[in-house]
Amino acid sequence: MMKNIIHSAFAPAAIGPYSQAVVANGLIYTSGQLPINPETGAFPAGIAEQTKQSLQNIKAILAEAGVGMDRIIKTTVFLSDMENFGAMNAVYATFFPEGDCPARSAVEVARLPKDALVEIEAIAVR
Repeated sequence: MMKNIIHSAFAPAAIGPYSQAVVANGLIYTSGQLPINPETGAFPAGIAEQTKQSLQNIKAILAEAGVGMDRIIKTTVFLSDMENFGAMNAVYATFFPEGDCPARSAVEVARLPKDALVEIEAIAVR
């Protein structure tokens, strides 16, 4: 198996011993993307803005791998509060054309790193 590490300067650097993404066997696996603005290192306020930032981070990582958001086949959305599902979903929908959305799981977790409201990971086809 051949494995390639992907790193984008337009997404936040890893805050631990992991890669932004790994390519293996034609698939791109992103690490969970917190809503960190790569320019400021800060989170935006609110679930809508945090969802948008997490997805923009994924978009930047995939661009570094040479593909777009249309190549995503599966996402997992981690929410600190399921009450935020509707607002997250509204922003999420703007990143994927209707009828061409990836498979998705959305789960509430007890806590996310740095007390983020959302974290999103993706699997894409290269």
